[in-house]
Order: sequence, then structure tokens, then C-alpha cells
Amino acid sequence: MAESIENSHFLLRRLHSLLGLVPVGAFLVFHLWENSQSRFGASHYNGEVVAFLQGMNYLSIIEIAVIALPLTLHAGYGLLISTQMRWEPRRYSYLRNLLYGLQRISGIGILGFLVLHIGMTRIQGLWEPAIRADLYAHMQHLLIQPLIFWLYLIGLLLSVFHLANGLATMGIVWGLTASAAAQRRFGYVCGGFGVLLALIGIQGMLGFLP
Repeated sequence: MAESIENSHFLLRRLHSLLGLVPVGAFLVFHLWENSQSRFGASHYNGEVVAFLQGMNYLSIIEIAVIALPLTLHAGYGLLISTQMRWEPRRYSYLRNLLYGLQRISGIGILGFLVLHIGMTRIQGLWEPAIRADLYAHMQHLLIQPLIFWLYLIGLLLSVFHLANGLATMGIVWGLTASAAAQRRFGYVCGGFGVLLALIGIQGMLGFLP
């Protein structure tokens, strides 16, 4: 019985890490690149980027099957892990333990940010057609408000950290970086990837500002 539970946990951990990379992490990268197109102005963003996405066949099915469902599974198991973790940063002050705790905390923060972001864009757009018609103007209206801007910036940085650190952790979980040296080298790669992604995301936010 104990062995069966352990095997289930083993498989769930790998499914959890895999979903965090594909499709959830891949979607984050695409979404930040998509928003970075804001630097070309409203006509390009609305006329090219948003129009292309809204014109996709079966968009709602894709959003549910490829984004919402994997994200829900990843977040649900992540919350379960968070309730079971024993994080003692003062007793175990090494970097990997610190990053483990920050990964769990950032995941909870991201869930709060997603409720805010989806509520003010996707859901609000269901009964306000003007948002769908001019998403650029709507995002500009949101981000010129200092509180919303800082909440978005924090949400962005939490999301990027969660993906970059999750990618480094995935290398350990899947046995791809077995030695301490390999983990350290791959950690630098993931850190660089996170910085690049954060810069792209910040550029996208600033592109909406007047």
C-alpha cells in the first residue's frame, strides 16, 4: 500500500513538473512575447496580434484544453505540495531550500494574480465588447493606474521566477542534472532565461503606457 502511494506520488510529481513546462510554461513565454508587441502601438497590437488570436478556430476549446485544464491540474497539485511542505529557512539556509520555499510561495501569489488578470480582461470582456475590440486601450487604462501597474509587475516577476526555478527543479526531478555541478550550471542557464523573460514582460507592460 505504501509503495503504491509512493509510486503515485512519484508519477504525480513528474506530471506536475511536465505540465509546468508544457503547456503552462510555454504559454507564459508566448503570452509575454505577445504582449511585447504592444511597443508597435495600438493598430499593430489590436489589428495583428489580438485579431489573429480571436480569429483562431475553436479558440474556446483550445483555451480550456491547452491552458485552463493543465493550469488547474498544475496549480491544484502545487497547492497540495504547499500544504505538506516543511520549510525551515533558518535551520536549513542553503540556496536550494530557500528556492523551494519561494517556489511554493510564488505559486500561491500567481494564483491571486491570475484571478485579478483574468477577471479584468477575459471575463470582463465577455459583457463589455469594447474590451475585445480594443484590448490595447483597455490594458493602457489598467496599467496607468499605479496600484494595478505594481500588481501586474509583481505578478509578472513571480510568474517568471516560478517558471525559471521550476525548470531548474525539473532537471533534478527528472534526473537530467544529477551532480551538484550540473545543477549549478543549469541553474545559471535558467536564471539567465528568467532575466530575459522578465525583460520581455516588462517591455510589454511599458509598451501599453502612453
